[in-house]
Amino acid sequence: MKIGFIGLGNMGAPMAANLAAAGHLVTGFDVQAPCPEGVTSAPSAAQAASDAEVVITMLPNGDILRKVADELIPAMSSGAVLLDCSTVDVESARAVATQAQEAGCLAADAPVSGGIGGAAAGTLTFMAGGTNMAFAKVAPLFDVMGQKAVHCGPSGNGQAAKICNNMILGVTMIGTCEAFALADKLGLDRQKMFDVVSTSSGYSWTMNAYCPAPGVGPQSPADNDYTPGFAADLMLKDLRLSQQAATAVDADTPMGEAATALYEIFVENEDGAGKDFSAMLPRFVSRRRS
Repeated sequence: MKIGFIGLGNMGAPMAANLAAAGHLVTGFDVQAPCPEGVTSAPSAAQAASDAEVVITMLPNGDILRKVADELIPAMSSGAVLLDCSTVDVESARAVATQAQEAGCLAADAPVSGGIGGAAAGTLTFMAGGTNMAFAKVAPLFDVMGQKAVHCGPSGNGQAAKICNNMILGVTMIGTCEAFALADKLGLDRQKMFDVVSTSSGYSWTMNAYCPAPGVGPQSPADNDYTPGFAADLMLKDLRLSQQAATAVDADTPMGEAATALYEIFVENEDGAGKDFSAMLPRFVSRRRS
């Protein structure tokens, strides 16, 4: 396929490189980052999109997506697919999809799970929203960039799935960190805590696969001084998106709201910026009940 790829940062660059390595003709553009090996550089986003069968975007937020879409969509060929892999608000995803469809293009929103490592290894999970036709056209690209893609329904539902998943993740990580901090103060060894919880009703991904306690469970960012696998800053972004969506549809999400508030304090007022989201554990260990 002829592919335009807009946004060649930490996630976009390895995704574009994997597509090029698989034999696709990839033309890329980024306002700062260079093109990875195998990707042809374009002088603008519009020129990267021109004549492409699929245009992939990996951008920081919904406002930037809307601005880039204003440039991209007029340059796209009729029938081409705009595949947005950014994590943005549901409203922006749906607005851009409508804009693309009105211009005679197809659209899909497909945020990812798996982080920088998954992008490099080609093992991402895609949560896709859009028409059946759009999903079918880009499905072969999901097979190159990831290990799984789930069609979640119409436009915007990929974003909905991503923020619901990450709201669970943020809430669960806080609960896991709180429990370890409590266990410490009760004199319960962390390894014994893990041995019990990881095989009983407290089982969770944050405990079993991504344990926030150093030296306990499988290797995780906790064993590397909380160097990010998934940064607390990004968790805060996703939690804010979840609360924006909850407000828009009048959904009651008190645990999501509480998790958002805690990550705001951690990232903006404490030392959480630039650390993994599991670095909540030392935060709770050092705190007393107020």
